Amino acid sequence: MRIIGLTGGIGSGKSTVEAMLARRGAVVIDADQVAREVVQPGGEAYLRIVEHFGPKVVGADGALDRAAIAKIVFADADELGFLNSVTHPAVGQAILERLEELSRTRPDSLVFLSVPLLVETGGAGRYGTEAVVVVDVPSEVAVERLVQGRGMAREDAMARVAAQAPRSERLRAADHVIDNSGDAAALEREVERVLAALGAV
Repeated sequence: MRIIGLTGGIGSGKSTVEAMLARRGAVVIDADQVAREVVQPGGEAYLRIVEHFGPKVVGADGALDRAAIAKIVFADADELGFLNSVTHPAVGQAILERLEELSRTRPDSLVFLSVPLLVETGGAGRYGTEAVVVVDVPSEVAVERLVQGRGMAREDAMARVAAQAPRSERLRAADHVIDNSGDAAALEREVERVLAALGAV
């Protein structure tokens, strides 16, 4: 089994790249999806988050209100630190369990481990990735996509982008870069190029 790290800043189009990789037969483990699973109502991470932030972060359905939490933590580094201290260990353990299961059931898999903070948290070493692929766009493009695609206020989008590690830091850690500043067809070509460089096509 081969494990490739996949990362990119908010608004970079990493989810689109994940879908393209999956269509080409790769296994994609999305840390964002895992993070949603580990904070399901009733679990330890859920209870600690609600105890800390209070009922204002709980939606009408009893699940965490991700938008409400994001508004708090992206305006306060200490609150973001608390949230990460709860969720990161739980997510990391769940990812390791999935990788272990894949190594038993699908040992010939090409696995892309998609982690937004892969570079910042040093996750590449922890999960045994053989290479890191970064999906990259200029910061101003990321902001525009968040405004147009997700309906964010421009100030919120700029704050979210600014709260991340610098783009230059991700690029320094990259073994391969997928440039997503073009259109969908250009992105398909970029994905094919990187898969070829990895010897996966």
